[in-house]
Amino acid sequence: MESIIVFVFITGYSLIALEHPIRINKTATALVTGVVCWSLLALALPPETFTGSSYLDFISAYKPSPDELGVANPKSIHLKFITESLSHHLGEIAAILFFLMGAMTIVELIDAHHGFRIITKQINTDKPIPLLWIISIITFFMSAVLDNLTTTIVMVSLIRKLTQPGNFRWLFAGVIIIAANAGGAWSPIGDVTTTMLWIDGKITTGGILKSTFLPSLACLLAPILYLSWSLRGKSTEIQREEKNGEDAGKGLLMLAAGITALILVPAFKTITHLPPYLGMLLALGLLWLLSEMVDPEKDEFEKHKRSVSYVLTKIDMPSVLFFMGILLAVGALETMSTLGGFAKWLDSTIGNQTVIITLIGFLSALVDNVPLVAASMGMYSMDIYPTDSALWTYLAYCAGTGGSILIIGSAAGVAAMGMEKIDFLWYLKRVSFIATLGYLAGAGVFLLQQAL
Repeated sequence: MESIIVFVFITGYSLIALEHPIRINKTATALVTGVVCWSLLALALPPETFTGSSYLDFISAYKPSPDELGVANPKSIHLKFITESLSHHLGEIAAILFFLMGAMTIVELIDAHHGFRIITKQINTDKPIPLLWIISIITFFMSAVLDNLTTTIVMVSLIRKLTQPGNFRWLFAGVIIIAANAGGAWSPIGDVTTTMLWIDGKITTGGILKSTFLPSLACLLAPILYLSWSLRGKSTEIQREEKNGEDAGKGLLMLAAGITALILVPAFKTITHLPPYLGMLLALGLLWLLSEMVDPEKDEFEKHKRSVSYVLTKIDMPSVLFFMGILLAVGALETMSTLGGFAKWLDSTIGNQTVIITLIGFLSALVDNVPLVAASMGMYSMDIYPTDSALWTYLAYCAGTGGSILIIGSAAGVAAMGMEKIDFLWYLKRVSFIATLGYLAGAGVFLLQQAL
């Protein structure tokens, strides 16, 4: 049954990649793939499906009665494990989706009050190369302070105000994905995998910064330098919105309040140790209250256009559901211990940790990097690899940046794909090469640092 589920997973990913040629919406494909994978898990016989540690740990903790383990009732314990695993994964998925929806709503609320005009009016160039450098550098550092998902949502919303729809905007979105993932890799709060390693004591803030800042910077600079060479002599039209002087002060207020609220989300998590989505919902609630007070003199029609109730209608729910389908499908593989088993197979077959972790980075372009990192964390002992050892910091870099190689390989990529309706094959042709170039450049810098 495991091979059938893996086949369904690969088929679903292939259909998502071929969305435009076959004209089947990727959200529908992702949802069907996720649900079918879990349905097949529920229909499988326990001995045929589960041999991984997650199932054995569940058996040990649940302590089923002899009747439940007996031939008379072979499916009881199996279905109990499936439903509990599904509930566990649904909780994790819901946390990501609430975080995503909260961030998207905050960005849309800032935009409804014309807050981004404060930034866009400062960018006067009509040349793609300077604009590319400005956008990517802002994204790189913002991602380390916020996180790669939130930063991608903010920056993709920003380029919508600067560029016309089309290939140039998609190219900018691709660079934003690379920059956001690179920026998130050198900060303990910039990417979910670095946060996992940080919380588990595998890395420290100083250690990850010292080891991965230059590799992450190289991961960004290599694609930007390549694009600067390939785009020389070209220009792109910059969109300009008419500035409304009356609303400039309120737009600045909403922009400052929104960015401050987003920055405080990681601080909320650090102080309370609660999931980040609660901090994001708190930020949304506070900004919502502020939005109700900034335009008391406006008529009802104008106030409605800037209200959260109106902004919520602009949230791209198909993107949210696409995210859910993808994470459900990956969760099914994780439940079968397929990803963990693959990581251990790599360890026993290859043996060289540097090669294995480099391959994990490439693999994270296909599947979620979270279970891959979780499996790797369980494979290596801290007695052998202590805090801030090269293995952990290199894992943080590879897992964080490798997802940029494919657009569905990271939360940032999936968010940008949904927001801009970027074609998978277009990204594969135009961005995957430069993302791979950046990934390998950063890996080379990291290994050179260690050698020196």
